[in-house]
Amino acid sequence: MTRTVAGIRIPDSALARQCDQLVRDTESDLLYHHSNRVFLFGALTGRRKKLPVDHELLYVGAMFHDMGLQPPYASATERFEVDGANAARDFLRGHHIDEGDIDDVWDAIALHTTPGIPQHKRPVVALVTAGVEADVLGIGYHDFTTEDRDAVCACHPRGHGFKEGIIRAFANGTRLKPETTFGNVKADVLARNEPGYRRTDFCSLILNAPWTE
Repeated sequence: MTRTVAGIRIPDSALARQCDQLVRDTESDLLYHHSNRVFLFGALTGRRKKLPVDHELLYVGAMFHDMGLQPPYASATERFEVDGANAARDFLRGHHIDEGDIDDVWDAIALHTTPGIPQHKRPVVALVTAGVEADVLGIGYHDFTTEDRDAVCACHPRGHGFKEGIIRAFANGTRLKPETTFGNVKADVLARNEPGYRRTDFCSLILNAPWTE
């Protein structure tokens, strides 16, 4: 049965239902509800900005965007964003989705922690990041009506301690491969949560490169 939250219809295709079940079975309650809110806030942003977007692709991008933090999708060496993007790509290929659409979802997930780029890309890419930024950072908070925010959070609660909980989830998903935080916002997470963590310094990499000058 089709559900509507804050005027946004939740995709109810066989693909969307399988996506929902897979994420529900894989992620913690905190990440599962966060991912659903990312879809809803992304879709609400698209509605406000009048961006035409395929809600099914937006849904998959939002639901898979943190799957790279979780076994069995977390690799030993790739950024968690890339792991999640790869998982979404494999899932969509299993449903014979067009490769161009798969590329959009891959980019949406891979770029969602890279500020300044997604908003210039296609709507699926831009709106996954918009949903993430709204739910995690409160960016655009006042662009949503109180009624819409309340409706989203009534359906997919933030719960007490969400802010600390999402930081812990990021730390748990990256602490075994700290090198993957170079140049992205997850370096801040490990600096706060992992004693002894040392950031890779970009200037030092340049100065220690094997060139004579």
